[in-house]
Amino acid sequence: MKNQTTISSVLLMSLSDNQKTIYVLFIVFLLIYLMTVLTNFIILLLVITCAHLHTPMYFFLGNLAFLDMSYSSVTAPRMLRHLTTHHWSISFPDCIAQMFFVIYFGCCEVYLLSSMSYDRYVAICRPLHYSQVMSWGTCTQMVSLVWSSGLLMPTIYTLCLRRLTFCGPNIIHNFFCDLPHLLQISCTDTSINVLVLIVVGGLLSVTAFVATFYPYVRIFSTVFKIRTSDGRRKAFSTCTSHLTVVFIFYASANFIYLVPNSSNFSALNQVATVIYTLITPLLNPLIYSLRNKDLKVALKRMLHTDGTRRST
Repeated sequence: MKNQTTISSVLLMSLSDNQKTIYVLFIVFLLIYLMTVLTNFIILLLVITCAHLHTPMYFFLGNLAFLDMSYSSVTAPRMLRHLTTHHWSISFPDCIAQMFFVIYFGCCEVYLLSSMSYDRYVAICRPLHYSQVMSWGTCTQMVSLVWSSGLLMPTIYTLCLRRLTFCGPNIIHNFFCDLPHLLQISCTDTSINVLVLIVVGGLLSVTAFVATFYPYVRIFSTVFKIRTSDGRRKAFSTCTSHLTVVFIFYASANFIYLVPNSSNFSALNQVATVIYTLITPLLNPLIYSLRNKDLKVALKRMLHTDGTRRST
């Protein structure tokens, strides 16, 4: 059955009804977005230009930086525009496109975090074979698989939406278009879509979750066998940044999609959604840059080189 859409636009939820609060939110979210783009771009630039960062770990980190810039750009610019125009309407095709890319970049980040877990596992548990296992060919294939497999879930969900009719009301209780909220405004039976969402999303999510955290079971068992405390500390320091990013990502995502969206949790859901879509892409580069000596050294070298060129 073809999509019998009778609504031409969707009305998103305003973040506040207070004019002064809206101005404050605009400034705060604009600064967050600019910082997200700037910090992730700096990490991506360092990974590309600095020879000593041409390793598998930083290859994955560079992809994560590009992914965070892309993910944040799907929701933040339009939200900032809505805050300035006070017009929270979005065309239905644009809503579908936003939903597609939100799911796509979210899936890619889940798969990329799994790949980074495997990289840390090989580095700590199989250090003598690291260069052979994590060759550039292998890393390229893993990243290619991340970006291509991320298309599977949003494509299935978008195709399933074609069987639904959207005839109103056209109000989405979120500041961006997401699949659960789109299903709520359909005036036809969504049981098949919900079933596909649970089966496909659950299967892929559980697989990615296991692939992300199981390597750390092996990592911890290996680290605890190290006799010296200094050796254990160095081993843990190589994966604490990644674990922090994983925890923040999964904690905010699970709160959004697992906690019921009732009146008791509406404020908390809004906060978690903001963290998931806007704060996390900013925290990722900050966590890695603050805890990573190689990135700090590379940034100092780049700034020193630019300062030397200007002085001459």
